[in-house]
Amino acid sequence: MDFKVKVLMTGAGAPGGPGIIKALLKDPCIELITCDADEMASGRFLGIPFFKVPKANDENFLDSILDLCLSNSVQVVFPLVTLELFRFAAHKERFNKFGIEIIVSDEFYLNIANNKRKLLDHLSNNGILVPEYRVATSFNEIENACKVLNYPNNNVVIKPSVSNGSRGVRVLTENISEYDLLFNEKPGNLFSNIGKIKEVLSGVNFPELIITEFLPGEEYTIDTIVMNGKVKIVLPRKRLKMIGGISVAGKFVKNDGIMQYCIDVIESMHLEGPIGVQVKADYNGNFKILEINPRIQGTSVAAMGAGVNLPVLSVLNALNIANFNIPINWNAGFVRHYEELFYYD
Repeated sequence: MDFKVKVLMTGAGAPGGPGIIKALLKDPCIELITCDADEMASGRFLGIPFFKVPKANDENFLDSILDLCLSNSVQVVFPLVTLELFRFAAHKERFNKFGIEIIVSDEFYLNIANNKRKLLDHLSNNGILVPEYRVATSFNEIENACKVLNYPNNNVVIKPSVSNGSRGVRVLTENISEYDLLFNEKPGNLFSNIGKIKEVLSGVNFPELIITEFLPGEEYTIDTIVMNGKVKIVLPRKRLKMIGGISVAGKFVKNDGIMQYCIDVIESMHLEGPIGVQVKADYNGNFKILEINPRIQGTSVAAMGAGVNLPVLSVLNALNIANFNIPINWNAGFVRHYEELFYYD
């Protein structure tokens, strides 16, 4: 392409930030600058212009980002941080007046996607298959929900309606020993039981929780890009290995059932741009949703092994010039690894 597009990528220190920066730099039409609230953000040390900005909940966040865009002739803002999405969605028109596109979904559906209870309610009301679930705001309701889901005969999952990065998620089971948890599971494992949950929650206020059936089958992460409410590309990848809830090994699989399921989920919500979906199979092999990430996923750069540069496509999609007629190298596998960046004061 013989044009240039100036892009501001936020969240340069996000876990997937450096990988997304490298992916964007593979297209010569993109001129990239980055920012983060952390001056030690890893993406700062990749030789790209970097700016420190306030945190998303700071009252000066939007003013700082807009000033940064105007002073650097930015045309597209590419947010990587979930909390920033809501600020951007609520003030998208303010940026549009200056010809600046923000890669973010509509505020109404963004709030549904980020709230697991609202998401399950919405999908159920639209006839889309979801895990069996109950909502609880007291410990009695937690106990009742567990009984309905046949705990302890069946494992169940408990998690806050609003959380990120597996925070607050536990698999409740009576079939694992404290000895195994101490010596055979790493700290931070997801296993617990109803007795321990009662100890933790007794006498304290806690957020709204959802209790769902446990899904024991294969897990997939799906990368998609949505243009004007229509899904343009769907890339399911099977999770083969996870560390701390992050996929570190996987394989791209052309599964028509999963692909259509994700299309139904996303298009029911009129989401926009890069959207991540996580699904897992129940005991009968039916895939059901775990969550939606209404932004590009940090592991999305793995798709480059399948021949698809999702970060670049996301930018071009925001400008309505993306070409989605791309051959996909299905069955491509990947592993992820740590990499150091060096700097000198």
